[in-house]
Amino acid sequence: MTSILLVEDDAAIATPLVRAIQREGFLVQHVSQGTEAVSAVGHGIDLVILDLTLPDIDGLDVCRSIRTVDERLPIVILTARSEEADVVIGLDAGADDYVTKPFRLAELLARLRVRLRLASPRYAVVQGVRVDTEAHRAWLDDKELELTPKEFDLLALLLADAGRVVSRKRIMHEIWDEHYYGSTRTLDMHISSLRKKLGDDSLNPRFITTVRGVGFRLELG
Repeated sequence: MTSILLVEDDAAIATPLVRAIQREGFLVQHVSQGTEAVSAVGHGIDLVILDLTLPDIDGLDVCRSIRTVDERLPIVILTARSEEADVVIGLDAGADDYVTKPFRLAELLARLRVRLRLASPRYAVVQGVRVDTEAHRAWLDDKELELTPKEFDLLALLLADAGRVVSRKRIMHEIWDEHYYGSTRTLDMHISSLRKKLGDDSLNPRFITTVRGVGFRLELG
């Protein structure tokens, strides 16, 4: 399971944020000191959320220290430092994204998911279904699938969370956008089309299972 390290010394921010991230299905390790953060890196952490104002070490130095240990670990800075120069310095220190306080929870969670997807392996394979996220190509066994852009994004999202239910709300938010207010019937149509291209049966699915009232799950086999 994906593990996220939250480095935040303000309990009023950390406590509800930990709960929100856990609701997304991630494991969360929370620390309040920069030294604890650096020590945790390399022990199964998949992403770091990093405050810059810490009681022992400036967050920028923590970011630089993490980069000496792991060049690819996603780091999302979450801070009240909002000047343009601060953002530039933070990104130059090695951060992948920069979010300022106060922040919108939904937007932060979406940014975390994006960073995790970008950091995931280029190829993902489940039950012979394979996607190449860089080439934007997909296969079932040795047959390449002819997918529309939305179908590809939908398959890649389900594949990234294979074995877990992906909610309709999350799919609409990530594949369409947060401002889409139309009917979710368009999602059902895309699922139906994707099933046909996979040769799947909605009544006895091998690949995509509908979890009524919740969303969809790509089966592990």
